[in-house]
Amino acid sequence: MPTTEDAPGGRLRMLILSASMGAGHDTVAAELARRAADRGHEARVADVLALLPYGLGTGLRRGYQASVRHLPWLYGGVYGAFLRGGPGRRPSGVPLARLAGDRLTALVDRMGADVVVSVFHLAAQLTGHLRERGGLRVPSAVFLLDFAVHRQWLHPGNDRYLCVTDAAAAQVRRSLAVPVVTTGPVVAPAFRAPAPGAARWRERFARRAPGRPPVLLSAGAWGAASRPAATARLLAAAGYLPVVLCGRNERLRAHVSREPAALALGWVEDMPGLLAACYALVDNAAGQTAVQALAAGLPVIAHRPLPGHGADGVRRMTELGLSEPAPDAPALLGALGRLGEHTRERADRVARGRAVFRGEALDRVTELATNP
Repeated sequence: MPTTEDAPGGRLRMLILSASMGAGHDTVAAELARRAADRGHEARVADVLALLPYGLGTGLRRGYQASVRHLPWLYGGVYGAFLRGGPGRRPSGVPLARLAGDRLTALVDRMGADVVVSVFHLAAQLTGHLRERGGLRVPSAVFLLDFAVHRQWLHPGNDRYLCVTDAAAAQVRRSLAVPVVTTGPVVAPAFRAPAPGAARWRERFARRAPGRPPVLLSAGAWGAASRPAATARLLAAAGYLPVVLCGRNERLRAHVSREPAALALGWVEDMPGLLAACYALVDNAAGQTAVQALAAGLPVIAHRPLPGHGADGVRRMTELGLSEPAPDAPALLGALGRLGEHTRERADRVARGRAVFRGEALDRVTELATNP
């Protein structure tokens, strides 16, 4: 039965601001909402892109999707100009974000929200802007779900920042004079528990390539990756079964399916089972799939990261010992070779990954709502 033990004031109403940019932000938002509902609170998830007028949100999503799929160098340039930190003046996201201000405040009023939680950087710009000017009368928390902190996450008007690592929290503190706390990432409980579906995946892999360790290649929800077919051929030649996550990109899935030794997957519902059945994850973005792998005890190797936030996130993960960089083919095969089932290397990597999950983000949100 739901309880409200963590909410002395009773049932809280939470508005969670996400964005339909891939699936990572929405996945985190949905899990926060589920946890809130389990405690007897009311939680609503809203897409900040849908709050933008004139179809701007749709345009942003389509432009971003096209750039990361087909013109990653272009996105890397945009990231460097607008998002990456560093000295000198940079363009701000506030002018765009504040176009959604009236719709957001109307939504907060209709819902009677007690707290707003942003899990996307444009939403953090919007809530910070409104709080700073008195347009948003309830507290605003930002759950900064990336390993790399870029400048568009940061706005001094927000009341509290929740970060996935101490390193990210320290970076926020250097930029903002607001309370910051490390909570660790947010994933569904199934990723940190025995996965019943793993046996079915193992059977499928054994039928496809008996005796070959399955290595998962992630391309995100939008299927954005650099030369995944070539990586699949490399892995197959080295004795592995390459399993390529193509997300919702059917063109990529058809392309990879032409590689006879590769298993190309579309959108997967049973990610806990799949991760539990694999030998390692080859990651290119330090996104939610990498976080889920850490929770499931699956070692992560970084290879051919996407420009921009993907490369920055991968770099931060490797600095923390949560991933191993593999800049070329020999490095990738070498990293995989060191991850034998009973090796000290594998045990240490799994332990470091699981240690990231150290707190409960929702506790900090309810605390802010009841004691702003």
